[in-house]
Amino acid sequence: MSDTHKSSAMTRLRNYFLTGFVVCAPLAITAYIAWSFIGWVDSWVKPYIPADYNPDTYLSVRVPGFGLIVALVLITLIGFLTANIIGRTVISLGERILDRMPLVRSIYKALKQIFETALSNKNEMFRTVGLVEYPRKGVWSLVFVAGDKRTEINEKLDGDAEDPLIGVFMPCTPNPTTGFLMYVRRSEIVLLDMSIEDGAKLIVSAGLVAPEAKKKIAKGRAAPALEQLGNPTQLEAAQPARRSRTASSRPNK
Repeated sequence: MSDTHKSSAMTRLRNYFLTGFVVCAPLAITAYIAWSFIGWVDSWVKPYIPADYNPDTYLSVRVPGFGLIVALVLITLIGFLTANIIGRTVISLGERILDRMPLVRSIYKALKQIFETALSNKNEMFRTVGLVEYPRKGVWSLVFVAGDKRTEINEKLDGDAEDPLIGVFMPCTPNPTTGFLMYVRRSEIVLLDMSIEDGAKLIVSAGLVAPEAKKKIAKGRAAPALEQLGNPTQLEAAQPARRSRTASSRPNK
């Protein structure tokens, strides 16, 4: 067999291996994470299940996921009880007790507000993805724009009401749950059309998984995020150009 055929065969084998790796690696990692999570929940819940109701007592093999099912049922039941007057009274009493504990109350209130924001109030979550010049001019960092809700920071620092400060979160690569909270002028934020999920993928993959550019919005319609948080400098700069083109395109009478 010639060297050319050997090289071609090795190239095909390498491509087959890489293709199989791309298919199997995400499945294996996902299965490992799911199995680890089920085992972690079972290790917490199963010790508190009475032996008469635990299937591991009657079977020769352990039943994975039974603790997770029990935890889901209990959490749903607690949510059902909390929705009525008696449940709200018990929760209110427990929160008043926690409010008397100096360190515990701060941790509890912070965690409660984070979970309520992430799971319940969708309007308070990140709205869109943008770019901010950081850590210096000419270098751009991806940020998640929180919105234009006015806070005490705006009251103290906003000098120009037409260009207010906007809260943005700049995540770190490859862990988007950590990062920096910054307040940037609205005119300094360049908004993108990509979704929050695409932005998170871009951060986690360190720029390797970049979303495709979306088509431009039809004339006469603007994205809601651009209407509220768009860069006014860019929008104002584009308007005179459109007016000049319109005037030059008119026929001479």
